[in-house]
Amino acid sequence: MDFFPFLLLILMVPLTSSNAQWPPSPGYWPSSKFRSMTFYDGYRNLWGPTHQRFDQNALTIWLDHTSGSGFKSVRAFRSGYFGASIKLQPGYTAGVITAFYLSNNEAHPGFHDEVDIEFLGTTFGKPYTLQTNVYIRGSGDGRIIGREMKFHLWFDPTKNFHHYAILWSPKELIFLVDDVPIRRYPRKSAATFPLRPMWVYGSIWDASSWATEDGKYKADYRYQPFMAQYTNFKASGCSAYAPTWCRPVSASPFLSGRLTRQQNWAMRWVQSHHLVYDYCRDPKRDHSLTPECWG
Repeated sequence: MDFFPFLLLILMVPLTSSNAQWPPSPGYWPSSKFRSMTFYDGYRNLWGPTHQRFDQNALTIWLDHTSGSGFKSVRAFRSGYFGASIKLQPGYTAGVITAFYLSNNEAHPGFHDEVDIEFLGTTFGKPYTLQTNVYIRGSGDGRIIGREMKFHLWFDPTKNFHHYAILWSPKELIFLVDDVPIRRYPRKSAATFPLRPMWVYGSIWDASSWATEDGKYKADYRYQPFMAQYTNFKASGCSAYAPTWCRPVSASPFLSGRLTRQQNWAMRWVQSHHLVYDYCRDPKRDHSLTPECWG
């Protein structure tokens, strides 16, 4: 075979290595710009104290038939970068939610804001689903109006720690996995964007009624305890009582916070390869309740 036809044949063969399934480099790593803290530097137990322990620089929380567990940041924030490296439990975890999120539910019960990263438990042989969600001024209370985007990750989140983060500025929310932006939620109006101070939370709990395939599979306590590990905590930004001149942090090299072309490319790649649900594309949803989907 001549050399050039042979070379052309090689170039035409699809890539089959595992690297082909990973997103392109975002070219910028915001997690490296913010100081890590230990759990007790910035957080306290909120509930389930007997189902939480801290050792070897990692916090472990777990769920069994008696209780789950949760924690909360000491400070409230009005913007910032909030992240943690998390490792999930393998095997049967259906019905179990492991979460890292922002909320002001305790300050505004029945009318709260919330920004979620949630891992929806699964059955044997199926991947975890990472759900991102945004609730605004009570849309998570009573009649639920969720803004869910769900992903299957490009790695096994039970094998190693991976870093998950929320960047919240007055203009947008950006969700990141290992510094790769996976979702951008822009502020299109005050009615569809969280503007009141929020705290940072983490928890593990039983959500059998909806977590796994819309509640088809429930938590099975023959497999208890269900555990999650958190480390490399980061919470940096403008606290609720910071002066008005406090500058919001950025997820990019630009002070404006605008993502770079390479970051946007990586985000589009993730959404084209790993997005499994987008509320704006769901024909069963009433999109008059989510006007941000129109534009």
